[in-house]
Amino acid sequence: MGDHQDSTEDLAPTATTGYKAPEKKTVEELANLDAQDESLKKWKESLGLKAAVGPSDDPRKVVVLALGMESPGRPDVTVDLSTPAAIAQLKDQKMTIKEGVEYRLKVTFKVQHDVVSGLKYLHVVKRKGIKVDKMEEMLGSYGPATEPYEKKFLAEEAPSGMLARGHYEVKSRFIDDDGTAHLEWAWSFDIKKEWD
Repeated sequence: MGDHQDSTEDLAPTATTGYKAPEKKTVEELANLDAQDESLKKWKESLGLKAAVGPSDDPRKVVVLALGMESPGRPDVTVDLSTPAAIAQLKDQKMTIKEGVEYRLKVTFKVQHDVVSGLKYLHVVKRKGIKVDKMEEMLGSYGPATEPYEKKFLAEEAPSGMLARGHYEVKSRFIDDDGTAHLEWAWSFDIKKEWD
C-alpha cells in the first residue's frame, strides 16, 4: 500500500502558486461565445471548436496513441499505447538507450468530444526502487479534432558511465488541469554501452 501511495504522489503534477484552472466549458459553449465576431469564429474553428468529434462508443476525451523516442542517426522507437492490450504488452517489450546519446521523447494523441485544458505528461524513473528522475512536460490545451496531435519534448542526454548502465522502471501519466488522469502505465528501459 505504501508503494501505491508513493507512486501517486510521484506522479502528481506540480501546482503553480496562484493558478486556477479555467471554468469548464463545453465545445458548444465555446463555439457560441462571441458568435458575431467573424475573425474569432474562424480562429475557434482552427482550434477544432466547430463540433464535438469522436465515436459515440468511446467516451475518452484524450486517446494517447503512441510514445516515441527520436535519436540522431537511429530509426525512431515507437511504443503503441492505443489499446489496453498494447499497454499490457509493454511489460514484455525491451527498450534500450545507448549511454550518452541525445534523444527526444514525443507523444501522439487524439482529443475527442470536448476541449482538454492543461494536458501534461509526467513520468518518474526508478532504479532498484529508488527515484532517479522525474519529468513533467506541459503539452497544452486542445480542441477535439479528427487528426491526431504530435508533441515533441525537449532533447535530453542519456546518462553515461558504468554506474548509469542498467535497468530502469518508469511510471507515466497523462493528466489535465481538472485532475483527470487520461492514461497511466508502467514501462522500462535499459541503458547500455551500445544500441541493441
